[in-house]
Parts: sequence; C-alpha cells; structure tokens
Amino acid sequence: MRSYRRRRQVLPALLCALVLLVARPADAVGKATPGRNGTGSGGDLGLSAQVAQLYEDAAKATERYEAGRQRAEGQRARAQRIETLLDRERREIGGLREDLGRIARAQYRTSGGMPLTAQIVLATSPEQLMRGQHVFSQTNLAVGNAIEKSRRAETRLAKDEARAEAAWQNLEKRNAELAELKRGVEQKLEEARWQLQGQAEASVAAGSCPGAVRLDQKQKEFTSAWVPPVKSYELSAGFGSGGRRWTKRHTGQDFAVPIGTPVRAVGDGRVVKVACGGAFGMEVVVRHTDGYYTQYAHLASLAVDQGEQVDTGQWIGQSGTTGNSTGPHLHFEVRITAELGSGVDPVPWLTKRGVELG
Repeated sequence: MRSYRRRRQVLPALLCALVLLVARPADAVGKATPGRNGTGSGGDLGLSAQVAQLYEDAAKATERYEAGRQRAEGQRARAQRIETLLDRERREIGGLREDLGRIARAQYRTSGGMPLTAQIVLATSPEQLMRGQHVFSQTNLAVGNAIEKSRRAETRLAKDEARAEAAWQNLEKRNAELAELKRGVEQKLEEARWQLQGQAEASVAAGSCPGAVRLDQKQKEFTSAWVPPVKSYELSAGFGSGGRRWTKRHTGQDFAVPIGTPVRAVGDGRVVKVACGGAFGMEVVVRHTDGYYTQYAHLASLAVDQGEQVDTGQWIGQSGTTGNSTGPHLHFEVRITAELGSGVDPVPWLTKRGVELG
C-alpha cells in the first residue's frame, strides 16, 4: 500500500497544476504604443494606422492562440497521465472490495462469525475462549478499517474525476475564446486592408502620393545593422526570373505578404525617392551608408517623406498591390544607383550582411 499512498499525493498536485494553467484569464489584445515614427493619435486613427494596429493585434492574437494550443497539447498529455492514475484508483478500489470479501470469508472460517454464547459453550479452557475473542476483535477491526478505506478512496476518486472534467471544460472554453478573438481581428483586418488598397490605387491612378502616415511603432533597437524588409513572408519571384509580367527579367526579390504588412528599412540610410504611379505603383527608394540603394515597391501606404533619415528596421510603409502587380507582395530591389537597371541580386547581398532569408 506504500505506492498507493505516493500516488494519492501526486494525483492532486497534477490536477491543481492543470486547473491553474487552463484558468488563466484571457489577456486583452495589445495596442500599439507611440514610437520613433510619430505619436499616437488615439481613437481618431487614419486607415493606414488602423491597418498597422490591426496587423499587430492579429499577430498577437495568433501568438496567444498558438500558445494556448501548445499548452493544450501539454495539458492533454498531463490529463492522460492523470487518467492513468484515476484508472489505478479504480482498480485499487476494486481490490479493496475483494479484500473485504476475503476478510469476511476468513472470519467465517475461523468462527469469527460464531455467536459469543456458542464460543463460551464450546471453549475447552479460558485460554481458548480468550484467543477466540481476540481473533474476533481483530477481525472486526480489519473489516471496519477496510470499509472505511474503501469509502475514502471512492470519495477521493469522485472528486478527482470531477476536477479533471472541470479542467478540460475550462481548457476548451479558453481555446474557443482565443479562436474567436483571432477570427474577429482577422476579419476586421481583411476589410481594412482592402479599403487601404483602394485608397492607394486611387492615389496611384492620380499620380499623386498622399502625405506620409506616421505609423505608431514600438521602440526597438536591432542588434544587427541589417534586417529583412518584412518580418514574416514567403519568397516568391526571384531576381532574374522570367515571366510575362516583365519586359526582360525580374529586377528584384518578391516577398509574398498580405496588404498592410509593415515594410522596414533594411538598414540605416536616407529616403531619396518617394513616387506613386507607373509599373512600381507606390514606391520608396533608400540610399544606405555603404552607397547601395534599396527599393520598396507596390506599397499601399507611405510612412516616410523624401529626404528623411531612416534607421534599421524603421517602418517606411505598408505592403500592397499597386502598379503592375498581380497580387499582394513587396517588390524589393538592391541597386548600385537610384534608378532602375542597376540592380543586383538582393538575396546574396543581404546574406553578406548577415541576413539569411528563408
């Protein structure tokens, strides 16, 4: 029974840990805080800023959802171990009941159930009578202890099963709340993205760039001098690839990202060109301190003005699908001059600067 007592101590601890993990209240969706690109504008946000904020909210909601899902996997494994312990409790209760049966049968065989009068009459000596009474008392004590032990085990089992079920219900409720939060933010974001794209297309059609929208960005100091132009992406058309969309060869590297994705300066530099119209739609060109130029094209909004100094990782706009574009993406070029036709392959250029694209 020593191992049984150890399991009694371990089981409640596991159940408590499970309940505490799943009972955490849902965190509120984070809000963008003022940063180096400008000051927050409160509730009266422009569409570009709304998309940027919703983009961050969606990313945070997704992170919380994935974290909840990963916790659920861990809790599922713990719950399975708890269920194994519950099964052991059930088997041990069955064993206790079998013990009661054996004690009762033994009591009958050793005359433990014989009436006291009969034992007095049949006893051949006072010593035999005392031994019979001692056995009778010990047997009754064993039966009473076994019954009480079985009753406590059944009560504990019922409580443990109820707590395990409540923990699972809390877990499912938490995951459902996170999934609903994620869906709601993503729906709002998708609607705002296409509104932003519509405004951008109108500006490109008119050939006139709107003023820079100073997007709120958390202050962040990058440990490296160079970063990718977008945080999360899939590489699509590469440098030098052919296709009907280009008169010759593709002059840059495309990053497939949703409309409204914040676009970052890959390194320190100065904005030498902001333009709207033509094949590149809304675009920004930055001259870096090492003399190279980078271009960011097909944008849906601008966060910088021409002549402005930018830091590594600073948001300079939002991705879109303006100009000669068949879908949302960032067209990124590295050039020797500010003009088209002087491009080099961006992937090895970034690799040499410590930026590995995946």
